[in-house]
Formats: sequence, C-alpha cells, structure tokens
Amino acid sequence: MPDHYQLRCRECGKYWGNTPKSFCEECFSPLEVAFDYDALKNVASKDALSGRSFNMWRYAEFLPLPKGFMAPNAVGGTPLVPARHLAKKLGVQNLYVKNDAVCFPSLSFKDRVVATALAAARRFEFKTVGCSSTGNLANAVAAQSAQQGFDACVFIPADLEPAKILNTAVYGARIVRINGNYDHVNRLCAQIADRFQWGLVNVNLRPYYAEGSKTHGFEIAEQLGWELPDNVVVPMAGGSLITKIAKAFRELVLLGWVKEKPVKFFGAQATGCSPISDGVKRNLARFEPQKPQTIARSLAIGNPADGPYAMKEMRNSGGWADDVSDPEIVDAIQLLAETEGIFGETAAGVTVGVTQKLIQAGRIGASETTVVCVTGNGLKTTDAIVSEYPLTETIAPRLEAFEAYLDAQLGAAAEAAKA
Repeated sequence: MPDHYQLRCRECGKYWGNTPKSFCEECFSPLEVAFDYDALKNVASKDALSGRSFNMWRYAEFLPLPKGFMAPNAVGGTPLVPARHLAKKLGVQNLYVKNDAVCFPSLSFKDRVVATALAAARRFEFKTVGCSSTGNLANAVAAQSAQQGFDACVFIPADLEPAKILNTAVYGARIVRINGNYDHVNRLCAQIADRFQWGLVNVNLRPYYAEGSKTHGFEIAEQLGWELPDNVVVPMAGGSLITKIAKAFRELVLLGWVKEKPVKFFGAQATGCSPISDGVKRNLARFEPQKPQTIARSLAIGNPADGPYAMKEMRNSGGWADDVSDPEIVDAIQLLAETEGIFGETAAGVTVGVTQKLIQAGRIGASETTVVCVTGNGLKTTDAIVSEYPLTETIAPRLEAFEAYLDAQLGAAAEAAKA
C-alpha cells in the first residue's frame, strides 16, 4: 500500500514524493505534507479513538508516519483548561488555555513537532539529528534523541536563557553556540544539513516536523466536544503553529468529524520582534524582517519562514495580529499564574498579553469561545521575571517572631490600600 501522503510545493503544486527536502527545486518555494484525503477517509475513524491513549499518537492517520511506526513515547495529550478566573479578569466568559507547558518530555509544544520529525529521521535512516533553535526545540530534540538512540547536535544563539541551555545539555546533546541571532543560526544549519547529511528537524525534515503541530489543534477540537472554537490566539515565532492548527481544523471538517464554522486566528508577538504582527497591522503584502530585541527569546525570529502563510491565515479568517512590550509580557506571565495557577514562559506572557489587547479592542467578543495557546513552561525563562520576586526577609523560628512579621505585613497592606 503506498503512502497516503507526500510532499507538495505550497506554491506551484509539484509533488516530490517522500524525501528529506524542504523546498521545491522548480520554484524554490517551501514544501508541505499533502494527504490523500479520500484514502484518509478509509483509514481514519473517530470511533477508533476511544480505545487509544490520550496523546498525539491517537491521531496517527493524520500524521506523516512511516509504515509499521510504533510510538516511542507519549507526547502531547495536554489539558484544555477552562480559565474562569482569567476570563473574569479580562471581561469575557468562555476562555480556555491550551496548556502545552506540561507537554512531555521537555515541557513545550515543540515536543510534538520533534516527535514527527524523528519518525521521518528514522524512515530516512539518519543517525545524527539536530536543529537550529531559540531554546525549546533544542530541549525537545535532545530529550527525544536520548529516548530513541539518535546522536544529537543542536545549534543555538549564544544569548539563550541559561535554563534552556541546561535543559538541553542534561540530555547529553552536543550544543553549538553561535555568535548571532536565530536567523544566522538557521542559515548555517541549512549548509550543515547538506554537507553532513544530518537530519535537521526544522531544515531538511521541516515539512514532516511541522505536521506535529496539527495535534495541538486536534486536541482542542476533541476537548471542546468535537466543536471548533470561535477564536484561537497563538504565539508566533516562525509562524508555523498558527497555520497548522488551521490545517487541523480543516482536516476535521473535511472528514466530517466536526461541523464547519468560522474560526478567527489571532497571532501574538513581542514588540521587540514582531515582523508578522507589524505586517498585518500595516497591511503589508509581505512582512519586513526585523532584528530581534526582546526577552521573549523563544519567539525571536526576525525573518520567519512561515510568516507569509501566517499572515494569509489570519487575514482570511477575519483575525488579526498584535504585539506586547517586554514589561507587558512580565505582567501577563504574572496574571496567568495568579489567576489560573499556570506558570508559562515568556511566550505565554506574549499570548496572554495580546489576548488582553484583543479583548479591549473588541476583536474578541465577550461571549465567544476563545482558546489561548500556552506553548512553554515558565521554569525555562525564570531570568525574565526573577527581579520581580526578591527574597523575603528571614525570621526566627519562634511564634512571637511570626506574629510580629504578620503584623508588619498586614500594616503594610493597609497602608497600600489607603494609597
């Protein structure tokens, strides 16, 4: 039986079979995985899901997996949290947080894309895998390579958060730090993939890698009772995630698993690196690349590969893009943590902060069902907020010392309330 998917050029439509390739040799446009949906209807069944574990592999037929594939780990299956306290704070009713800050094994949605990329790497018999990364992808590649027996070599900008570098090093991966931003790193990785015949997950395996993001969207639909939301707010770095959630929804409609309805897609960026948001707000035909300067390093891609497609998705859906400053990012991290008990990384602060702006601007209605995508764990970016939480004073281990401390705290709170 032939594969029910193959690579196809996103612009000229030429098919390329299945091979470690990311661009069309005819028109140099990016490739994506195209499915034979007639064949997919014959192999995919919603009823079959009831007997499967709740992780990304329950949607295996929708993914570019080789024949005989056996899932090596339980990636995905993250909670969709009804964010009632945050909703009240923002003045809306039906707000949800899709919380990939707890995604297995490395605490970000990048675990999903690495899972499908490494399945392709195994198919194409790569022994060494790697990536260019702003942090989370390096974590995911290192962790899953350790699980699956690949040699891993990751390439990162030299100024990444220390926690993310540690979270890569602990798995035994080789880490190459580059004096430059992500765009410099990515260009180098394109050359390395050719020279060394390595499987770089977001370079020569990128079409397969990107399909893993769809499972974020599949889970949202299933967790809403096989209904689509009215709005989805998505952080944007390279711009791929927002396009793949949209693709997931279209596939579910095509197969009849959900009813078709309009879904508005909203993109969120940090003001210090907002080429896609800037392009949407200025109504540009194509975004203008930027030099990143933001604490949200996981989103700091100045020349995003999928930027044009993300802009198109938002415009076609009636959505929008916006951005928030670094101080607003910190405030939004705190807001999410204090209302819902979810500690998200700086990208989460971006998404929550932009959601707040969209609601205030009337782009998201108070009674609409809105899903906010949180894509990484706050323990990865503690340096961004550590100054907000200085160590408190110590007290003696005696009751009278605690009573004095409590009196001082209550007095300070009363004075603050008067002010």
